[in-house]
Amino acid sequence: MMDNPLLLVVKTLGGLYLTIVLLRLVLQLSRADFYNPISQAVVKATSPFLKPLRKVIPSIGRVDTSSIVLALVVQALIIFALMSIVGYALRPEQYVIYTLGGVLYQLLDLYFWAMLISVILSWVAPGSGHPGAMLVMQICEPLYRFCHRFIPSLGGLDLSPIFIFLGITVLKQFLAPFVI
Repeated sequence: MMDNPLLLVVKTLGGLYLTIVLLRLVLQLSRADFYNPISQAVVKATSPFLKPLRKVIPSIGRVDTSSIVLALVVQALIIFALMSIVGYALRPEQYVIYTLGGVLYQLLDLYFWAMLISVILSWVAPGSGHPGAMLVMQICEPLYRFCHRFIPSLGGLDLSPIFIFLGITVLKQFLAPFVI
């Protein structure tokens, strides 16, 4: 399917913007520092589409539903563009399944890479003040906190990233058939 370079461009650029939209959602859920320069870049990249959506779609508690709707719309547009290029038509229920599966898969992928970067930073530059390092730690902190309720640290050795990686990998394998 990736013989056509246009498919690669659409999938790459669409996936990049979808990741930025999901990053905005994750930053809000984890209550990350919005004065961080990387957070500001994410806000600037997503604001043109989120501002009009926020006038129509209210937030539910801490969850920014307009970001979720934007992520679903971006994924649906990616799928529609890919299917148009290939010349294949999906049924409406397939669009819904592939859209939901694609967004969840991309969200899990975002957390996977954030966790990997977090683990590497804990070895190389623990307590780093770099904006990127601080943001990654803030994104991963809720996952660590949740996992620490069930898995305590063993004398300074934190095994929670192993179980988080395992959980993310299992969920991604489950979602893989529903991703284009």
